Amino acid sequence: MDLHAHSSVSDGTESPSELVGAARAAGIDVLAITDHDTVGGWDEATDAARRLGLTLVRGIEVSCTFENQSVHLLAYLTDPEDPALMRELAKARDSRATRLARMVELMAADGIPITYDEVLAQVAPGATPGRPHIADALIANGTITHRDQAFESWLTDESPYYVHHYSPDPARAVELVRGAGGVPVLAHPFTRTRGEGVSDELVVELAAAGLAGLEAYHRDHGPEEVARAQALAERLDLLLTGSSDYHGTGKRNRLAENTTTPEVLEAIEAASSGVTAVVRP
Repeated sequence: MDLHAHSSVSDGTESPSELVGAARAAGIDVLAITDHDTVGGWDEATDAARRLGLTLVRGIEVSCTFENQSVHLLAYLTDPEDPALMRELAKARDSRATRLARMVELMAADGIPITYDEVLAQVAPGATPGRPHIADALIANGTITHRDQAFESWLTDESPYYVHHYSPDPARAVELVRGAGGVPVLAHPFTRTRGEGVSDELVVELAAAGLAGLEAYHRDHGPEEVARAQALAERLDLLLTGSSDYHGTGKRNRLAENTTTPEVLEAIEAASSGVTAVVRP
């Protein structure tokens, strides 16, 4: 089972139904849809999962910031109508859109061939514009050939074109997810593609706030990072998950390249309020 995948409702390249179809074609029997800061793909993915006979775990990847560092939180089985969580996600989405226009303005002023209209042309209807859509616009106009090229230079957090957007403190996000009946798991916590990754101290703080698990098995984690996650999970009584973080053709990650055990999914279900149950065939 793969508990971390994105559709075109955020920054994936496949619609929710296409994402479910790709998972079924890859032999996956359990998939989580975890678009950034939105539940907008849940209904379509649910219909596709029922039609294709695949178990769907409905989730969100909540964008957070801690001391100017990007932190991502996977939220499983939340109530999609919880007012506090939905307000926070809407605030983050609105901020993303305005910051993106400013980033494009800075890039264009420095001679990079890009316009905001080109970026918006890459955004699926109803989706929130994000940095991957800048990369897609640069691919479309022939400046680069893959998103990675943009994220290795112009779109990194350390880039002179990077503009901050609103996102909650991760401890606050953990509390909101728990308040919405969900189960929070820290996504790729020790990835080196976004700086140094989170500190052990932050994991301890989040565990005290209600964090349920760590996404240990991820392509951005080597043996050292996996061992670190395992040690923290044992110390803090946290679950360990594994996932692809699939984005279609938007990233090189492949479905089911890392997976989660059925026992961990059972524990996630047991820890949820049951407001949004796992969708089974």
